[in-house]
Amino acid sequence: MNPLRRLVGEAGAAAAWQERWSRDWAETRVLLLLAATLTAEVPGISAAGATPESRRRTAAADAELLLLGPEAERPHALPPLPAGVSPALISHVVVRELALAPLVVDLGCPVAPAVPHLRPGSPAGDGPAACLSGGAAMMPGRVAHLFALGRRWGERLAMGAGGPPLLLAECVPGGTTTALALLCGLEVAADGLVSGSLQAPAHAHKAELVARGLAAGRPADPLAAVAAVGDPMQPLAAGLLLAAAAAGVPVLLAGGSQMAAVLALALALAPATLRPALAAATAVGTTAWVADEAGSDLSLLLRRIGERWGVEPLAFAADLRFSDPIHPALADYERGFVKEGVGAGGMALLWQLSGRSAAALALACDQACRALERSGLPSPHG
Repeated sequence: MNPLRRLVGEAGAAAAWQERWSRDWAETRVLLLLAATLTAEVPGISAAGATPESRRRTAAADAELLLLGPEAERPHALPPLPAGVSPALISHVVVRELALAPLVVDLGCPVAPAVPHLRPGSPAGDGPAACLSGGAAMMPGRVAHLFALGRRWGERLAMGAGGPPLLLAECVPGGTTTALALLCGLEVAADGLVSGSLQAPAHAHKAELVARGLAAGRPADPLAAVAAVGDPMQPLAAGLLLAAAAAGVPVLLAGGSQMAAVLALALALAPATLRPALAAATAVGTTAWVADEAGSDLSLLLRRIGERWGVEPLAFAADLRFSDPIHPALADYERGFVKEGVGAGGMALLWQLSGRSAAALALACDQACRALERSGLPSPHG
């Protein structure tokens, strides 16, 4: 068993976590959480779609690509990107080859995915979160409902102590900005550390929005911070994570900065006695393009989260790289145009945990990208 590339965390804990996942990877439950926020429509914030209009269908199109694949007829076209291709392609290859069955959850996207999914309602509102700059992204009742729902789902998925591993993925355009806002609301020094979908993270622009939102919202507790400046994915994912950790279920938070924010929220909400078990059961899994990005620092961000709540987080980066010869849309990952999303980093780690090589995944992604091109790869804009 080749050790995974560890970003943060104690070596013994990393080895124990990897051993458990290497043994039980075939039983992995996969959840993809889709959500939306009007923050994504702020000019210069997101590249998860070349225009605000196209970003409204990003989550639906990505979920359809994940489940249906590049050659199937998909009702919603992938939105044009500044360059590259959706990371949902990577996740699809892993899901297909490892025979996984993701459960898609739509938490109020403006365009629903045309694949089987759950869409839980809320008595306190549904739909995209408002722009975080106003300090009132969601009704507090909606946040409490989503957190409680996540706890209930987590308890069911855990199936008692020692239940199957859980991989949590997300697709939330504008979500790195709400991640930064939530982290700052939880008093984590995150400015300049959070990645993003743009080739160079828009740190100053995001910080200005966050400062306005927190000044307007003035959150007094963790869930109030979500209501003020967060997005619907965060409370549901934190509830799932807390319930799984309490049952001793290993969790892979498949993503970068957004999943770091979920971990921080779960730690803030957890009793102090549960925090060590939560940190031991959980790992953030991301891509090499996030881990090595010069314009952000996920490792330092996770260390600051650990210092804030007195634990040592665990995080890994997948070995997947797109070296020549490769389809040009995949080569754009190496140029920083696409980095993470739809669980791509965690999925690539799961591929490695199954005993397969990163080179084999790169080849399979190249083949899938060529199939997507034949079916109509969107033209880059910008």
